[in-house]
Amino acid sequence: MQPRVETVPAEIAPLQFRKRWWVVWALFGSTVINYINRQTLSVLAPVITRDLHLSHSALSRIFGAFQISYAFTWLLGGILIDLIGTRAGLSLAVIWWSAVSAVTGFVSSAASFTGLRFLLGIGEGFNWPGASKAVAECFPASERSVAVAIFDSGSSIGAVLAAMSMPAIALHFGWRMAFVFSGLLGIGWLAWWLAVCPRRATVPSPSRQSSAQYFRNWFPLLKKSDTWAIVLARSFSDPVWWFYVFWLPQYLSDARGFSLKQIALFAWIPFIAADLGNFGGGFAAKILIARGVSVIRARKLVCLISSAPMLLAIPAAQARTPFEALAFICVVLFGYASFSTMGLTLPSDLFPSEVVASVTGLSGLGAGLVGTAFTLAVGLLVDRFSYTPAFVLAAALPLLGTAAVLWLIKDGRDARPE
Repeated sequence: MQPRVETVPAEIAPLQFRKRWWVVWALFGSTVINYINRQTLSVLAPVITRDLHLSHSALSRIFGAFQISYAFTWLLGGILIDLIGTRAGLSLAVIWWSAVSAVTGFVSSAASFTGLRFLLGIGEGFNWPGASKAVAECFPASERSVAVAIFDSGSSIGAVLAAMSMPAIALHFGWRMAFVFSGLLGIGWLAWWLAVCPRRATVPSPSRQSSAQYFRNWFPLLKKSDTWAIVLARSFSDPVWWFYVFWLPQYLSDARGFSLKQIALFAWIPFIAADLGNFGGGFAAKILIARGVSVIRARKLVCLISSAPMLLAIPAAQARTPFEALAFICVVLFGYASFSTMGLTLPSDLFPSEVVASVTGLSGLGAGLVGTAFTLAVGLLVDRFSYTPAFVLAAALPLLGTAAVLWLIKDGRDARPE
């Protein structure tokens, strides 16, 4: 089988295509800041729960408030970005979530915390649909998985930076100032984004659609098996990520006796493994395509291989030492991130750029709703039993997502049908 020759999509202006890597690194920056903002609460949860006298169930409701708004904004934000473009959409989103994060430093109750986390999710839900759309507009199919790996790896780097820096800020200035600091980061990014993202990148095609035309194209997406494959893959794999993002610092404190300083020293390590998984999956797909494997089959193979490491969540729960548990969790997050890179790339492979953000947003809605249910379940399970049942569920769910990809997406097609 001969490798397919990739060409630059006709709708991409030459200037935009030459600057595509600058754009994707700016998207990486927004993802880093996005995760620093959301991880500030997770990293400082052991201190905040003591200060505000929160149970695990109450903490799960605060996490859940973020996930609910975040989930719906993936869908609505994807639709809005398809209509107004990535440049304007992401600019407004970063301004919103930065302001909300800064204000969070002044909360005094669980109720106000819950409300502000709900507002934070509204802004942060724009990031991935917008970034996926930018990749679809700027990259040929053979390069998309690497581009997605770059911007999506910002989630791991953001989690690492939050785990390392927020405890230090909290220890020196108090946990409230950590939220204010994280909120200020978006100001610098906004100037960077406006400088590197051409205005032409906000136009999805030479003939921009009206709102009525757009929605006529949108509703048929719900009838496609490809759409539901992407939705189910995300819905059953993303709860793994949410579990470790939200609960790892609290788990290390509760079950392994870590102090805030120890959390700062060690809680970031699994997210480095996730970062490696982003690039491992991205480059694996690129190599397979270069060797003649079709684009869709390459994505599916990487998804299948990536699902196996996530099963190691089960021995992680039974590990004798915290460092054995962290080692297993590192492998789990490597597999998750590799799988996630494929899940975020498939919309641009299977759908025209005019609806990529919407398909990505729909998958984010499903992932957010299932992830919210899982997060609330974790709080109840930990309060009544232990963390072990949550680890077992986190191992089992991705198998359903993998089955959806293998069964619902058919081989033997071009990367993106017209």
